[in-house]
Amino acid sequence: MEKTPSYFVTKEAPSRVCTMNCQTKLIVVVRDPVTRAVSDYTQTLTKNPGLPSFQSLALKNSSTGLVDTTWSAVRIGLYAKHLENWLQYFPLSHFLFVSGERLVSDPAGEMGRVQDFLGLKRVISEKHFYFNQTKGFPCLKKPEGSSRPRCLGKSKGRPHPQIPSEVLQRLRDFYRPFNQRFYQMSGQDFGWD
Repeated sequence: MEKTPSYFVTKEAPSRVCTMNCQTKLIVVVRDPVTRAVSDYTQTLTKNPGLPSFQSLALKNSSTGLVDTTWSAVRIGLYAKHLENWLQYFPLSHFLFVSGERLVSDPAGEMGRVQDFLGLKRVISEKHFYFNQTKGFPCLKKPEGSSRPRCLGKSKGRPHPQIPSEVLQRLRDFYRPFNQRFYQMSGQDFGWD
């Protein structure tokens, strides 16, 4: 088992993974690309407080509203383009696309899908999660033999900066055709409009 957020968006990764094992099962967690871009920006902003505004990075020109696809926070959300690359090496049946939104709203349900996809007995259920009010998402209850519950680290669950609604709408409009293509390719409608 291997986990990294960069494999799905790295051009060389599919051929390298296939060279290792073309029967690999691949789990990809995706979320609304606009929310993902804002979250990416928020994480970078905590490491680099002098970062330019989100809108100045996301848009090449504020008056034309042209989206800057060279900015990685925008480019990563072009899921259809990344999936096209992977489908050259792996059939769609080797992929499970996990909804980041459903992972928050129904973690046990999404984990059930993961367990089924991997051919595992369903052992993770609702009883293993609790909602952490501070973080704003579910966390694992404390494992047996441990003194504390497991929750994502400090870099997760931070409040996002206020982004002008017209910038967010411009990004939604930009991503819409890519999202529709991804829904067609993956066979799942994630409802990101």
